[in-house]
Amino acid sequence: MFYDLIIIGGGPAGTAAGVYAARKRIKTILITLEFGGQSIVSPDVQNFIGIVSLPGIELAERLKKHLEAYAEDVLEIKEGESVTKLEKIQEEFQVCTDKGMCYRGKTVFIATGSSRKKLNVKGADIFDNKGISYCASCDAPLFRGKITAVIGGGNAGFEAAQQLLAYCPSVTLLEFGAEFRADAVTIQQVSKNPKFTAIKNAQTLEVYGKDFVEGLKYKNRKTGEMSDLEVEGIFVEIGSIPNSNSVKDLLKSVPKPTWWEQPSPTNWKEGLDTFGQILVDHKTQRTAIEGLWAAGDVTDVLYKQNNISMGDAVKAVEDIYLWLVQHHTVRT
Repeated sequence: MFYDLIIIGGGPAGTAAGVYAARKRIKTILITLEFGGQSIVSPDVQNFIGIVSLPGIELAERLKKHLEAYAEDVLEIKEGESVTKLEKIQEEFQVCTDKGMCYRGKTVFIATGSSRKKLNVKGADIFDNKGISYCASCDAPLFRGKITAVIGGGNAGFEAAQQLLAYCPSVTLLEFGAEFRADAVTIQQVSKNPKFTAIKNAQTLEVYGKDFVEGLKYKNRKTGEMSDLEVEGIFVEIGSIPNSNSVKDLLKSVPKPTWWEQPSPTNWKEGLDTFGQILVDHKTQRTAIEGLWAAGDVTDVLYKQNNISMGDAVKAVEDIYLWLVQHHTVRT
């Protein structure tokens, strides 16, 4: 079957796009392995606007339920399928999945999100969600009154520490390298807080505890000295990996579009930035390829948040609808 819009992803961005597409009566198919995105692993999401607190699993269920409520005969949902190939054939797109199915459409919206780089040390897998968190914006309030540590000295690490300092009596940041990678202004602002300590050349070796995190072991990479740090929570900010593999081949050798006005041309790499994020026009969420939009953590959006992802997805669908109307292809 041919669709006006193919949505790839079932997190907050993909679901928001699906709801708006269905309400606009755009013939759509949404393909996702599962609903919820990264928040599905969070035991308590407290920054989803309009809902004070809920488990990540419940958030995923609500997203799916909202989508199904508007699906009717205009939106088809394919859950449990992962996109393996995306190609453009003349003026149409073809999306193929790991189930051996292929779908054709006039436009595509990518909302595949990103995956957090996991802490790969002894004990880290055991204490995931048992003291180890990968989202300070989501979980910082849960560690009120607790001694915590942040692993990672980039902007994300210092911003996580800043959020934790509002709740925690002590926050220690561990940076693997000899220098912090965050902006000087951010470093200076966070370092002023007397509850904050930063350690360079710190290689985390192990996380330990009983039922919950009780501490970590690290080595000074310069002196070789081993140390223990007793903490009740560890926030990991060592980067994320955008789930952009499905679009890499399609974006090969794509020229810079007219909307690309960033000062650093070296950041352009075949429609992706140097981190593998899809570059988009933040006014419309258009990519460098005609008929292809993207939003959420898979893009170069500055802040990775559920609420921002949903807003950008709505923006994209509004633009997709106008594009389809202009090309006289809306099927109702």
